[in-house]
Amino acid sequence: MAVERGAAVNTLVSYGSDLRRFAEFLDCATSAATPEDLRRYLAHLQARALAASSAARHLSALRQYYGFLYGEGIISDNPAANLESPRKSLTLPKILSEAEVERLLETAAARVRGDRDVKNLRLVALLETLYATGLRASELLDLPRNAVAGDQPLLVVRGKGGRERMVPLSGPARKALHSYIRALDAGEANKGSRWLFPSRGKGGRLTRVRLFQLIKALAAEAGIDPRRVSAHVLRHAFATHLLANGADLRAVQKMLGHADISTTQIYTHVLEERLKALVVEKHPLSLQQKQ
Repeated sequence: MAVERGAAVNTLVSYGSDLRRFAEFLDCATSAATPEDLRRYLAHLQARALAASSAARHLSALRQYYGFLYGEGIISDNPAANLESPRKSLTLPKILSEAEVERLLETAAARVRGDRDVKNLRLVALLETLYATGLRASELLDLPRNAVAGDQPLLVVRGKGGRERMVPLSGPARKALHSYIRALDAGEANKGSRWLFPSRGKGGRLTRVRLFQLIKALAAEAGIDPRRVSAHVLRHAFATHLLANGADLRAVQKMLGHADISTTQIYTHVLEERLKALVVEKHPLSLQQKQ
């Protein structure tokens, strides 16, 4: 998976863990497992009330593992060939309204107006970039220092599987990043770091956990339930708000770095649900029925 598909480290760790659990469940070597063994294992996962999405990942790990063994001639029959996938319920992504995102951004900007400290400028840069580009948290934090050079309108991002894509950078995001970088360059700390968002921690850059904490604290300050806000929720907001304002689904797919457009189509379901709710709440006939 690492060599042929360029799978991300987190994917490799998850699949490795799934296969180890399967091996512990079996009474025989994994190469000797039968279709019935695999069905018993999936039933075992279901009995433990494992989420359908997690069960589907376990099945994907088994399919790829046995597909590999079969392709290499290590086994003569593929026991995972005819296994059915568990049905996954449609889970719509959590999103924020445009007004709520504006409130977050304004709260961060108010901090800067009170104190142009590099940490306040960094927070504005993080938020503006997340909402302007729809980057994953890991993609944002992995940006090198030279990712923002001059007044270039695009960011080159390395996403899942090492695939690169170009994402437009809005004017406010560019302005916030340049203000932050000037303040960073003026200080003594983190000079010479290769990261755009350096830190004195072990990894040399801001961690996902710290980003999570910063966003939650800002949400509370803005009067928004922190449980509703995260870097990934801002990614969802980016996609949903673009589509709501007429963006092309294919363009949003490319900016998000989705390999399959079916992944991006979840945001059209969000819009459909919002439209249904709008009709129920605002249509004159609905209001008459309530009366």
